[in-house]
Amino acid sequence: MNAYAELRSLITADRAGTAVRGWARDYLADLLAGRTEAAAVRHPLGFACFPVWRGGALGVCLHVWSAGARPHPTTSTMHAHSWDLVSSVLYGTVVNEIIEVTAPAQPTHRIFEVHSGAEGDLVRATPRLAGYRVRSREFFRGGDVYTLRHGVFHVSEVPGAAATLVLGEYRPGEPDLSLGALGVDDHWVHRVACTEAETAALARGILERLTDESLPEDLEERCDPATP
Repeated sequence: MNAYAELRSLITADRAGTAVRGWARDYLADLLAGRTEAAAVRHPLGFACFPVWRGGALGVCLHVWSAGARPHPTTSTMHAHSWDLVSSVLYGTVVNEIIEVTAPAQPTHRIFEVHSGAEGDLVRATPRLAGYRVRSREFFRGGDVYTLRHGVFHVSEVPGAAATLVLGEYRPGEPDLSLGALGVDDHWVHRVACTEAETAALARGILERLTDESLPEDLEERCDPATP
């Protein structure tokens, strides 16, 4: 069974999130012991991403936010995925605002397509102009699970330290989207990989929050997702 199928099964059956947190602890312990290889990557939306598993249109990532981290997008934090999302909150609080894109007489934003590849993210301006309003606001805490369909604009706010296990199912022909300022042109965004030491430090920090016993802190280096 692959990681996506295993976690989908755990999330469906495990209402309190206990088994999912156990899965995350095992994954991080394997990473720290060298049995699993992964380099965390800084994301413009303010978190660090561990690429856990990818197979065809399916994928699993572990997202971690550090207290005080700030997003630094080149458009805005309002975005829509090209994939259906299932997210299990391991700890902390995630606030999701669902955004309704409108078509006002005087638009305030432009819709951008984000095309990701090995060279980075190409953020491409489209002719589509828009406005927006917040349709709903929901809070999710440790043990909670939330879903988002592809194409739904939203903003995820994290007021402190948090981590989530994210399952994604890509929908072909549906690009990632973002709302940005009217005058922003096409541009590239290059994500920065954390070093091996930074990745290990992040993994230790997550593992400490998922276990009762604190691990020895022998790595001081941190991968700050808020630092470009």
